[in-house]
Amino acid sequence: MIRVGLGRTADSYAGTAPPYGPGKAYPELDALLGDAAATEPPNAVYAGVRAALYGLGLDAARFGGADWNPLGDFVSRGRKVVLKPNFIRHWNPIEGASVDCVITHGAVIRAVADYAFLAVGSEGSVAIAEAPQHDCDFERIREIVGLDELVRFYETTLGNELGVIDLRREAVVYQDGVIIERHVLPGDPKGYRTVDLGDKSFFHGSGIDPQRMRGADYDPGPTTLHHSDGRNEYLLSETVLSADLVVNLPKLKTHKKTGVTLALKNLVGINGDKNWLPHHCVGSAAEGGDEFPNSSLIDRARSAATEVARKLLSRGVGTSFFRAARRLETSVRGDAFIRSGNWHGNRTTWRMCLDLNRCLYYSRPDGPALAADAPVRTVLTILDGVIAGEGEGPLAPLDRPLGVIIASTDPLAVDLAAVALMGFDETRLPKLFEAMNDEGLRVTAVRSVDDVEVGEVDADTFTAIARNIDSLRSADPFVAHPGWQGHVN
Repeated sequence: MIRVGLGRTADSYAGTAPPYGPGKAYPELDALLGDAAATEPPNAVYAGVRAALYGLGLDAARFGGADWNPLGDFVSRGRKVVLKPNFIRHWNPIEGASVDCVITHGAVIRAVADYAFLAVGSEGSVAIAEAPQHDCDFERIREIVGLDELVRFYETTLGNELGVIDLRREAVVYQDGVIIERHVLPGDPKGYRTVDLGDKSFFHGSGIDPQRMRGADYDPGPTTLHHSDGRNEYLLSETVLSADLVVNLPKLKTHKKTGVTLALKNLVGINGDKNWLPHHCVGSAAEGGDEFPNSSLIDRARSAATEVARKLLSRGVGTSFFRAARRLETSVRGDAFIRSGNWHGNRTTWRMCLDLNRCLYYSRPDGPALAADAPVRTVLTILDGVIAGEGEGPLAPLDRPLGVIIASTDPLAVDLAAVALMGFDETRLPKLFEAMNDEGLRVTAVRSVDDVEVGEVDADTFTAIARNIDSLRSADPFVAHPGWQGHVN
């Protein structure tokens, strides 16, 4: 059986503030934090993370004592840990909704960072690394999440350095859906590695035409180039690939292109150039694309106009005209229509997500070659579902208070537990279904939901029960993204 730890805690971040200390003197943290542990307000989120690690069964024999070291199962003193949160964007445009349902909360990051430092000691290193969407203001993320307060806390109180790295090489500014500014960024200080999955890619044998692939920027050339002639290449962070332990810290929310975000999708943020990532294929399903579901005249006309716009905007031509056109389209048609592969027929993005998982699990630490038989690194996932996101995720969801933290070394097991809590059907989510049934370089041991055992722990009482996935299924399903409604629930 594959184990998942599920911590039940408060369904709010209320009362937490940077640097998000535990607010309680847990015995295993006494040597690390000393009196600093209990000097802050009670922190239910921290307790939820601890409960999930306990439910996962990490270092079980020593739990409750000063020697409990849950991440010590994966990494030893002096080693390097990278925390990979979801910092996709610094705002939520939906009135009444918060950014808390969009990004990983700082209270989750703090708890995991404490246990990481407990494992690697002062001679080891812990860093937060993420490549958010290219229009994300990373300085605002630092403020919202409290990253600078965390950095100061570890430096001044513990004498440890917490690194914070924006893995992007470029940031942009949009107006009316059109890029008006570009800014070069330092990127990963360790550089990047091109990983070619070749025929080990989920795109191999898919029948998808690379000429139809579209990425995150106007020019489709790089997207096509890196997925043509037998190549399926991704530009991955060396900081991530050189880590001794990667802790994936996704957000629990819906997603327009893959139905849900969760663990498997969160690895998009270890890639240094999002235009290497195929997001959809131009045209209708009947034409061999997955941009929109049918061949209505208005959708075909919009697609053709978009292709013209891409060519001009990639050369910096027509910015003002296309901004005006976008405003006109929004005023006439609104936003409630399927475009850019934002629906359940998207055949592209789930393949890209699973490819990135293969890259991370099978890329050797010392070079671009892939391991042939088994993963070469452990990735621990700790999912933030305290306030989840439903509806128009991942960028504009509504808050869905849930009060859970989910942990496992198997990313699909995490996603299956989360999907059950969301009330979705995992067999209607290709990213999950195909990972379960894959025969290639497997990143999961799960073949069926019956393979997953959940150790559910109440963070207040620390009572634990064993459950299966089916027992988690919600009778009050999440609202799916409009392009997935009626398909996943």
